Amino acid sequence: QLQLVESGGGLVQPGGSLRLSCAASGFTLDTYAVGWFRQAPGKEREGVSCISRRDVITYYPESVKGRFTISRDSAKNTAYLQMNALKPEDTAVYYCAVLPGYCSPYESQYDHWGQGTQVTVSS
Repeated sequence: QLQLVESGGGLVQPGGSLRLSCAASGFTLDTYAVGWFRQAPGKEREGVSCISRRDVITYYPESVKGRFTISRDSAKNTAYLQMNALKPEDTAVYYCAVLPGYCSPYESQYDHWGQGTQVTVSS
């Protein structure tokens, strides 16, 4: 059974930090690219980070660059998204997704998706 489970979301004040986890089971995460996406109310889903297989390349859009960091722990078969200096506009449901090999700008190419974890940034 192929499964991705996000965790680590919650309520945080502006300027705070959260670390999201994406735990994989049923397959070896290290051979996949892992993307993090988010969807806020009234907005389209957007990618916020991606890391290629074997951690060769990482990507961040300008909206999160310098604040978010994607990483992977192969031993735990888990990917992470460290989010610092959070802003209210970061409020969204965050999803992890994977595709074999390398990152893609096309969401349709990601084969497996988690169920999402809610991140709310509010004072």
